[in-house]
Amino acid sequence: VQLQASGGGLVQAGGSLRLSCAASGIISSINDMAWYRQPPGKQRELVAIITSSGNTNYADSVKGRFTISRDNAKNTVYLQMNSLKPEDTAVYYCKVTPWGRSAYWGQGTQVTVSS
Repeated sequence: VQLQASGGGLVQAGGSLRLSCAASGIISSINDMAWYRQPPGKQRELVAIITSSGNTNYADSVKGRFTISRDNAKNTVYLQMNSLKPEDTAVYYCKVTPWGRSAYWGQGTQVTVSS
């Protein structure tokens, strides 16, 4: 199983980025797909999650600015990040949970927002 995350980078405050995470090698269908982030010196935290039926949930700090979506045919989850703030700076990780199996984590992609 491999999760390939991409789309991170350096952006000015107020800018946008779109993260992608493609899962390969997963035999069973996927239940939840999620994005987490770990700011410098802090613990990893949930950013957004989307269920197999399309229900979503967001951290309060990103509500109204970030949108999570998924393409089931491609086993890919996306995170559209708008109105980025310096406090959004973190390593972003995708997490995929297949039905009946333990979750898999991506390798992380760095997002840096300059003020």
